[in-house]
Amino acid sequence: MSAPEPDPSDALVYKRVLLKLSGEALMGDSDYGIDMGVCEKFARAIVGAQEIGAEISLVIGGGNIFRGLAGAAQGMDRAQADSMGMLATVMNALAMQSALEKLGVDTRVQSAIPMESVCEPYIRRRAIRHMEKGRIVIFAAGTGNPFFTTDTGAALRAAEMGCDAMLKGTQVDGVYSADPKKDANAERYETLEYQDVLARNLKVMDASAVSLMRDVNIPIIVFSLGDEGVLQDVLRGRGTYTVIRNQTKVAP
Repeated sequence: MSAPEPDPSDALVYKRVLLKLSGEALMGDSDYGIDMGVCEKFARAIVGAQEIGAEISLVIGGGNIFRGLAGAAQGMDRAQADSMGMLATVMNALAMQSALEKLGVDTRVQSAIPMESVCEPYIRRRAIRHMEKGRIVIFAAGTGNPFFTTDTGAALRAAEMGCDAMLKGTQVDGVYSADPKKDANAERYETLEYQDVLARNLKVMDASAVSLMRDVNIPIIVFSLGDEGVLQDVLRGRGTYTVIRNQTKVAP
C-alpha cells in the first residue's frame, strides 16, 4: 500500500526564522522577573515548530528585569544602563535554555558580551552550524553595544543567519491602527510595507530594526504566540498575522 501524498498546505513557507520575544512576555501575571511556567509554554511552541522542520533562533528582551532607558531616565549613565539591560537578556536566555532543554532539545546561548563560563560567545558560523544540526540558538546581550535595542539586535542576527523571516510574538494577532484593547474600532492590517510602518510610526519595533529588515528584504511577521499551534501555522503561511515586507510589483 503506497504512502499518502503529503498535503501541500503543510509545506513550510518560512524554514529558517528568528523569533523575537519581549522580556515582559516572560513575566506572566507577575510584575517582575521570570515565570518558568510561561517559559515552558513558549518552549513547547518552539519545539512544536522545530518538529515540523523549522530552524529556529531566538532573541529575548530584558524589560522584565531591567530596561536601560528606564535606568537612564533615573539619572544613570545611558551606556552603563544599557549594559545592565544587556545582562538582563542573558538571564532570560538562560531561563529559556533551561525550559527548552527540559523538553529534550539541544539549545545554545550565544552572548554578544563574552562570558564563556555561562554561555558561548557569538560566532556567526558556529550559530549557523548549530541551527543546521537541529539546535535552538538563543542570541543574548543584543548587539553587545549600548544605544541599540534588542529589536535591532534581533534584526541584525536575522540578517546574519540568512533567515527567511523575523517573527515577533506579541499579545495581539498582528499590527493594528490603534491599541485593540483600548479601541474597538482599531483596524488590523494583513500586510504592510516597511515604509508604512516607519511613516505612520506604528509601534511594531524599533525603527532601526525595521529599516535593516527593509534593506535585507526579510519579512517581519507579527502574531500572537499565546495559542497552541499558532507558530506552526505561521511557518506554513496560515493563520492570522500581519506581514511587513516590500510589496512585489507585478510586471505589466
